[in-house]
Parts: sequence; C-alpha cells; structure tokens
Amino acid sequence: MKKLSYWLCAGIIPIATLVSTEALAQKNETELQYFRQNDKRGLNVFETPKEAGGTFEKVKVFVGGDFALQFQSINHSNSLNNLVDLGSNVNLPTANLNINTQLADGVRLHLRTYLSSKHHNEAWVKGGHMQIDKLDFIKPGFLEGLMSVATITVGLDEFNYGDAHFRRSDNARVIFNPFIGNYIMDAFSTEAFGEVTLQKNGFIGVIGVSNGKLNQSVVLNDNSDNKISFYGKVGFDKQFNDDVRFRLTGSWYLNNGTTTGTWLYGGDRAGSRYYNIMQTIEGNPNDFEGRFNPRFKQMSAIQFNPFLKVKGFEFFGIYEIVSNSEEQGNGQFTQLAGEALYRFGTTEQFYIGARLNSVNGNATEGAVDTKITRTNIGGGWFMTNNVLVKLEYVNQQYKSGFAADNKFNGGEFKGINLEAAISF
Repeated sequence: MKKLSYWLCAGIIPIATLVSTEALAQKNETELQYFRQNDKRGLNVFETPKEAGGTFEKVKVFVGGDFALQFQSINHSNSLNNLVDLGSNVNLPTANLNINTQLADGVRLHLRTYLSSKHHNEAWVKGGHMQIDKLDFIKPGFLEGLMSVATITVGLDEFNYGDAHFRRSDNARVIFNPFIGNYIMDAFSTEAFGEVTLQKNGFIGVIGVSNGKLNQSVVLNDNSDNKISFYGKVGFDKQFNDDVRFRLTGSWYLNNGTTTGTWLYGGDRAGSRYYNIMQTIEGNPNDFEGRFNPRFKQMSAIQFNPFLKVKGFEFFGIYEIVSNSEEQGNGQFTQLAGEALYRFGTTEQFYIGARLNSVNGNATEGAVDTKITRTNIGGGWFMTNNVLVKLEYVNQQYKSGFAADNKFNGGEFKGINLEAAISF
C-alpha cells in the first residue's frame, strides 16, 4: 500500500502539471471569488476576503493540488531505552487534490481529497464546504447590505476556531507553515458545521455550530448524547500602512457532551509531520506522535492569537486554555507559543525564524502536572509562488508528568528536517 501511495504521488505530478495548465487557462477567463490563494499569495490570509477578486460568467471548476516531500534526520530517546533506531532518509510523500467550483456569483464549493497521507496511504476525502458571499441566487441584490460584510459557510470540513489552523500544515498543504510540524496541541477537526463570519472596517466576528463528531453516524447506543458544539471568534485586523499590520483575535469552543466534542485536538486523520518518533521496539507506530491531545469530555477551550507584521518582521502567538467540567475532573491545560520570522528578499521570498511552544497542565485537578516543550529553528525559500523549500531544527522534550514505565518518561526527539512543497 505504501508503494502504491509513493507511485501515486510521483505519477500525479505530470498529471497535475497538465491540470494546473488548464486551471491557469480557466483563471484567465475568471478568478475564483472570495478565495484565499493556495500559494505564497495566501500567506497571512486568515478569513477569506470580502473582495470578490473575480467576476462570475458561468459555472467553472478549478483543479489544484498540494505535494510535499521530506528528508528527515531525527533522533529520539527516553528513560526506558526502548525506542526503535531512527536513521536519515526520505519519508512517504504526501499529496492533496483540491477542487474548487464557482457555482454562482458569490457562491463557491471547496473539496479536498488526501491522495496520500501518513496515517492513510489510500485516497480519501478530507472534507468540503459551500461558501456564500452573495444571495443573488434568491433575488438580485437580496440582503445586499448584509452580505457586503457577511459570509455563510456550511459543510463537513475544518471550522474556524482560532487562528493557528490558518498557518498549520494540512497534510500536503504545508506552504503556509514556516516550519515542519504543527503546534503541540493542534486545534483542528473536521465536523459537520455551519458558521457566519462578519468583517467590516477591520472588525471580525464569527459564530458557528457543529455536531461535535469526527466520525459521522446516526446509530445510537446507551451512551449517546449527541450534544452539539458552539464556537466563535471576535477580533480586529488592521493594515495601518504599507509596512505595519496588526491583528488580535479571541476564539472559543464549547461542548457539554460526553460522546461528542472530544476531537478538537485529535481531528487531523492525516497524522503528524514527524515520522516514527517515540515508537517503541515492541509497539505499533502511532502516526500522531509529537502532538498532545487532552481528550477532554464536556470541554471548553479558548484561544487568543496576536499577529504583528512590521516590514519583514512577523510575529504570531498562541495563548490557549482547555478545560473539562467538574464532573469530569476539573482538568486544565495551557498552551503557549510564540513564532518570530524575518522575511527578506525583493518579494520576501526568503525567511528565517524560530518558534517556541509549550503545553502544561493536568488531566484532573490535583494530578501531577504534565509539561511538554518544543523549539523550532529554521528558514525557507519560495523558489516561485508555488514552490517552497524549508529547513528546520526541532527539539521536543517531555519534561514531567509521565510515569516511570511510560515511554514518554525522560522522552526527547531532536534533529533536522528538510521539506519541499508544491501548491497551486
């Protein structure tokens, strides 16, 4: 199966080249509306813009893709000395197929399929959604004043909690992530959802609801409670002049269920971007190592994200708290992250930077604190808008909160990763 996935990724490149040529020809006729470009132009774009960016002529299908390949040279260790030996080599390539369809003026459909991923070698649909920025399909000019600031999004896909998910790697779409791995507590899930976004004069508001389920099913059992999740965001994003931009948002996610709402930090079925780390000699590989999932029920989460760009300097941060109810043990974890980059070159095609990330807390009140830290240092080069090569050094340490017989006791992984990406 892995060989099939390898040749799928390798063989898709010439096909994708032909498809992208056709897509470019299509774009000469009409651009996708209210769309974040899937290349360097999409850097530091969060919510999709309220400027149309194109005119509607007729239904058009735009085909794109993402491809990523890594060379990994990482070592790991723990107190039990029971981890597999890791060498330096190429990881299994990953690939996405992206289909975007302009259905009507201000109405767009998005669908992403993972052609090959770390956790699933076979192709499968990640998710999709419909985005509505105009209601002219009901009546020309219908609620035009409201829709000039509002966006309606409905589907089964990732939903807009926090700002970190706009900068993370989504399987092979790694072009927006300046480093290799995502954050330790990786807020990302694909659930059935509906949300409304308002944007006016730099102010941002999001309100949404999801069914709280990663794996969809109508089957009930004695434990099913089917509690829905509520989430939202408020913030401000202002480009003060050509050199200075500031953004600050606060987001929340609430679910009172015991069988729903547990996927916020475990909803990425593609797997982490670090391969075979912390794998024991006698155990099966866990495709999600490097991340931490609190697995809370009756969960409440908040995330604050500052973003500042002054000329080539760029800062992005995370302050996040997730907790469960008193009934579930009053556990709480806090995530802190700070990412500083400097982009340079005539088109800011080069960058260097560092990221510090930590998670600290306990699963139940009074338990021993768990602490995990990670440092990333690296840089990258956008060879073109669609091609990125990046290099990083990573060091993650499992500092406390793990029993003496736990594989994470005294655990650490560190080393070098090189990643090449194509997105269009």
